[in-house]
Amino acid sequence: MADKKKSFLITGGSGFLGINLVRYLLERGHKVSSIDFAEFDYPERDQITIFLNDIRDREAVDRAMEGIDIVIHTAAALPLYKKEDIFSTDIDGTRNIVESALAHGVERMIHISSTAVYGIPDHHPLFETDERFGVGPYGIAKVEAENVCFEFRDKLCVPVIRPKSFIGPERLGVFALFYDWAQDGKNFPILGKGNNPYQYLDVEDLCDAIYLTATVPPDVANDTFNIGAKEYGTPRSDFQAVLDYAGKGRRIISLPVGPAVFILRMLEAVGLSPLYKWIYETVDKESFVSIEKAEQKLGYSPKFSNVDALKRNYDWYMANKQSFENKSGVSHRVPWSQGILRLAKIFF
Repeated sequence: MADKKKSFLITGGSGFLGINLVRYLLERGHKVSSIDFAEFDYPERDQITIFLNDIRDREAVDRAMEGIDIVIHTAAALPLYKKEDIFSTDIDGTRNIVESALAHGVERMIHISSTAVYGIPDHHPLFETDERFGVGPYGIAKVEAENVCFEFRDKLCVPVIRPKSFIGPERLGVFALFYDWAQDGKNFPILGKGNNPYQYLDVEDLCDAIYLTATVPPDVANDTFNIGAKEYGTPRSDFQAVLDYAGKGRRIISLPVGPAVFILRMLEAVGLSPLYKWIYETVDKESFVSIEKAEQKLGYSPKFSNVDALKRNYDWYMANKQSFENKSGVSHRVPWSQGILRLAKIFF
């Protein structure tokens, strides 16, 4: 199937992962469609079919599904969205996609989940068979969205991918906060000593993994796979490498975990911080998954380490920062508002 050109539908095609997948598939000669309620405002807009619709609209989903061979379902309401929007998009929207894919004879519906389904675990590495426990509306919705997918596995090939936090060109969101401080020559605070192993993922490696689930035999692909970097360090080592790369002579600064978490909880409760519980409750803890299953069954072989991915993302940020200055939002396409943390920057 790898040599045969296919028609792909990407849900959330205007997002960070979406645009990287669009480019990845176009480079390989495939026909690409996107469905997203956000404008597709990239240079590739004339090379694809665009549906400016919400995946919660079943009729719109059915229109986009006509003639599609493979769906890559990346659309999701992220943690900064309202709870109702997270549940309706991530759960009900996923059901719309998978039901429509089945009704239209689609070959595969590849669901992009998250390692957030593991909650705040008590052991590492994490395996695909480990217990799922979502923290907060986003984590809960991601677990339920997977359950929707599992309902259809006996009728449709539904690969489920659980990526670690992925970064690379076009990624902003919470990582923009770090890059902003790095380019301004500020020290960067982390919770605790920062010596806990913490795994990220480059978006190009994620695209490789997704494409593998689209091209290996369906009986192999119809499964669940953790995806992450092969080489990774700690928050202290990896983020220090980016500060060194920025060339401003700045350092990682440790903050005491207990008081910092208490303050962040209060700030989140009153809407003054972009950091949500799953970020600040896990950043000082080990966080890495086993990718052995993907390596053995899919042939997954990541090219980028944590540091490689962070540097690539920082380079893209620096080259494009004028295009998103003074912008903020709740998606990965724009910087998240720093809130009161912008004032804290003065002290570092």
